[in-house]
Amino acid sequence: MDFSIAAILAQDGISTGAVYALLALAIVLVFSVTRVIFIPQGEFVAYGALTMAALQAGKFATTAVLLLALGIVAFLMELAAAARQFRLTGHGRGLSKTLLPAACKTVIFPLAVLALATVVQVASLPLLLQAALTLLIVVPMGPLLYRVAYQPLAEASVLVLLIVSVGVHFALVGLGLVMFGAEGSRTTPFSDASFQWGTLTVSGQSATIVLVSLLLIVALYYFFERTLAGKALRATAVNRLGARLMGIETGRAGRLAFTLAAGMGVLSGILIAPITTLYYDSGFLIGLKGFVGAIFGGLASYPVAAAGALLVGLLESYSSFWASAFKEVIVFTLVIPVLLWRSLTSAHSDEEE
Repeated sequence: MDFSIAAILAQDGISTGAVYALLALAIVLVFSVTRVIFIPQGEFVAYGALTMAALQAGKFATTAVLLLALGIVAFLMELAAAARQFRLTGHGRGLSKTLLPAACKTVIFPLAVLALATVVQVASLPLLLQAALTLLIVVPMGPLLYRVAYQPLAEASVLVLLIVSVGVHFALVGLGLVMFGAEGSRTTPFSDASFQWGTLTVSGQSATIVLVSLLLIVALYYFFERTLAGKALRATAVNRLGARLMGIETGRAGRLAFTLAAGMGVLSGILIAPITTLYYDSGFLIGLKGFVGAIFGGLASYPVAAAGALLVGLLESYSSFWASAFKEVIVFTLVIPVLLWRSLTSAHSDEEE
């Protein structure tokens, strides 16, 4: 291996590692706030990429129908909760103030998105507007998924939440096959430019991936350090019971965490779709590599998780050159020593009730 080949592999590793870093941060965020090991994180990558590919091909975005279906289920759950409150209290005071915003968020908004996806000729729009519409369709599935599948079990053990995550993953993979079919898709690159750096040629799409990832990481840092909602998420991550006693609604914090995680997943799919053919089930492996990065940070440290994800991208890139048939084995085997090291060096404590 000469320097030029090593530089090309490093470029590929950094661009894919930047995407894995976003997914690792999303997984750490969701686990810190809700104690959910979010296995379906990769499905948002696949849904984002394949939805944008369908829009560019002039096809109907069936994910908008799934968004509406999730919204209807979530609204029915809100109705059931309101009915239980009415039976317990004997009056309906405040129910209209609760149900009306819930109807707007869970039914009216998905209906508006579905109408927009049906009426607008998306294929003729600029790439940025296509990406914006893709985000508008897929990202709201995050909080709705939390409301339907996770919020009713918010106080359950981590093991129960993990089992739910596995079930949600398989459900989303099956729905992905129904909505997108078994064929893979790519999207139009955001940039066809190339930059010469010595003997290395850097593609514009790879530069876009790294730049957008860095900007998003900086934005997340600002969100957690400077905004009230970000500080509320941090407080919930540190102590859920204490945050609840201080007036922070943990259910709302969970929905916000899932929204951010869905946004990072969909944006990752949009970024890598021009350089990688994605299928309905491709998200699992991609999300699992982000999970490996999150394990480096112990599902708690954002900087270490991002650095670990970048290492995963570089290791995958160089492994594909030296032993392409075993690159996945090499990457996932990395989890074993990291888990052993974490187990030996971390203080063990009982799960917070």
